[in-house]
Amino acid sequence: MNKALLPAVCTALLSAACTTAPVRAPVPDVPLSEAFRNSSGASAASAASGADAVDARWWSTFGDPVLAAWVDHALDNNHDVAAAVQRVRAARAGLDAQASRLWPTVQLQGSVSRSSSGLPEAVKQGQPDARALRLGLDISWEMDLAGGVRAARDAAAADAQSAQAGVVAARLLVASEVARQYFVWRGAAEQLGIVQSLAIAQRETARLVEVRQREGQASAFDLDRARAEADALEAQLPPLGTLIGVSQNRLAVLMGANPSLLLTDSNAPFVWPAARRVAPGQPSQLLQRRPDLMAAEASFAAETLRGQEARAQWWPKLFLSAVTGQQDLQLNALDLAPARYGSVALALLTPVFNAGRIEAGIQAQSARAQASLHAWQKAVLVAVQEVEDSLLAQAQERQRADALGTALAHRQRSWQHAQRLLREGQIDLLTLLDVQRSVLASELALSISRLQMQLDAVQLFKALGGGFHTRDGATTLAAPARRLVSAVAASNPP
Repeated sequence: MNKALLPAVCTALLSAACTTAPVRAPVPDVPLSEAFRNSSGASAASAASGADAVDARWWSTFGDPVLAAWVDHALDNNHDVAAAVQRVRAARAGLDAQASRLWPTVQLQGSVSRSSSGLPEAVKQGQPDARALRLGLDISWEMDLAGGVRAARDAAAADAQSAQAGVVAARLLVASEVARQYFVWRGAAEQLGIVQSLAIAQRETARLVEVRQREGQASAFDLDRARAEADALEAQLPPLGTLIGVSQNRLAVLMGANPSLLLTDSNAPFVWPAARRVAPGQPSQLLQRRPDLMAAEASFAAETLRGQEARAQWWPKLFLSAVTGQQDLQLNALDLAPARYGSVALALLTPVFNAGRIEAGIQAQSARAQASLHAWQKAVLVAVQEVEDSLLAQAQERQRADALGTALAHRQRSWQHAQRLLREGQIDLLTLLDVQRSVLASELALSISRLQMQLDAVQLFKALGGGFHTRDGATTLAAPARRLVSAVAASNPP
């Protein structure tokens, strides 16, 4: 072959090796609806009703500065997030390792040798003493004729994309769990105060029943029932205290803090955030919003690309090796002029018989790709289900809270009437205490409902993907995994 044609041939071979078949984006096998069934209308209707889009810092929309500060602190100090970041570093290092296979390997080699026979000078003419100094370059290169190395590199890039989505998923999980534990802690503290007031009122009722029993106006049955209700209320206090302590401990772990240290005073003023509607968008938008779906799509792309790598094993492999350098030679104390040396070798390796090993590898990788596709399909359906469940729970709990709020308002008015009737002597203190307990019971039920509404809101934000962005304002995953291959090819030319 003409030496002038060798660079052109190598360039053509390399250009052919730089092409991998694009990964086709997966499509849900179950068509997605245009709107969520429990969203109370389309997106336009939600926007018209004052619904808000999901903000990147959705936890700050609750209007609680303590919650916002704790979530920010957890995102900076949580160990799960830090571990996810390290997995991204490892994946990117794997990408660099795979990309390096497309380039020649160049090694510097040097050697020093010396031999002395100890023979007489006349004999040394046939077996001379020698000293050799060598310094050269050793170059080896596997030309990726079938694109297998390129496919392996793109698969590693997809793994890195999946790991990056894992960071977003970890941040979303930490933020939602901090918000959930925070509201559980606040709700338990509020309920503890209400139950304590109920227990005090019930103890006072039991005391009055005891007085009436001594006067013959109440039976022992009435007294035992009043005392049992007071005991039952006091029995609710320890579980609520446990819930307060456990939620604080979990918050500390989420924020990377010492659980043995108290975070803050649970008696600090707290007002439940006002309920607000969030526009969920369309189900298809979850494919670009949910980090778990992005990670699953990137995993599918990686397994598909590894299938291309497995099929490339059927094609020939071309190896180029070259050695060049210079040596300084001395024979019998006679210095010879420095001499250059070099060699070039081109080897071709093609499979002929391997007892089905290559085909088995192809089939195994094809099965893994199909399994990852089924995992993505299931993840899409689960994502839609979680949003539908959250929307339904939020709507039902809002109706329940409205009904409980109305009931509390009626009982508060009855409490005011009972106080006036007591002053006028038309009822006794025992009747007033019964009305007071009904008011406290309504307050407790409403507190539980308000807590559930906030938990449902947190779950909805999580189900929608949270709208996460990086600190510099750029989207963490700017493009879905389906555009991965072209992006990698543009940023990492061979």
